[in-house]
Amino acid sequence: MIRKSAFERIIGDDLSDLWYALTQDEKRIITDNFQYKEYKKNEVIYSEDEVPKNLYILLNGKVKLYKSGLGDRTQILRLYRPVQYFGHRAYFARERYVSSTAAFESSVVGILPMEIVEKLIHQNNELAMFFIHELSRRLGNSDSKIISLTQKHIRGRLAESLLLLADNYGYEHDDATLKIYMSREDLANMSNMTTSNAIRTLTNFVNEKLILVDGRRIKIINEDMLRKISITG
Repeated sequence: MIRKSAFERIIGDDLSDLWYALTQDEKRIITDNFQYKEYKKNEVIYSEDEVPKNLYILLNGKVKLYKSGLGDRTQILRLYRPVQYFGHRAYFARERYVSSTAAFESSVVGILPMEIVEKLIHQNNELAMFFIHELSRRLGNSDSKIISLTQKHIRGRLAESLLLLADNYGYEHDDATLKIYMSREDLANMSNMTTSNAIRTLTNFVNEKLILVDGRRIKIINEDMLRKISITG
């Protein structure tokens, strides 16, 4: 468990864009209201249709943003890595959550009441610009994601998902094995395809010597070709 005494080190080192936008008094307000919570693997952080109340900051672990669809299908919309913010869009929009988040593995999440954040934004233009920039960037990423999920073929979508995992979480010490272990179902949910199609496409990538698969461990062998497949769809 990360103790509150480590707060300024964490914020100062990893969240500098937000932290340095604050005055000393504002930093004190945040530290006085900041809490930590540990979540077990697959534990829900917030659910669709809940009223948003907090800004969440992933400090350790991995978190997925997902939405339930027709026929009990789930679409993974985004994977968060340390140190990223989430949970605040719905609050700014004055609406309930339209998606859910859960810990993809054991994770530590920082929690700050959005009422505190909003008060600080009203008095600090730099902090307001920080959130405008952050939300605008994510909107652009979401637009690109929509195009990928709707226009790319299965191979292109799965290749893009594997590369996104590599870009987001990096590799193990061998510089090839993805530093995240996903089930075939999760890969399918991330790539907008059925689990059977995900398994079949992974097998094809193995046969083409693009990747190696050992259970949930995936090793990237030919990243350049995966990127070509991702681009061409």
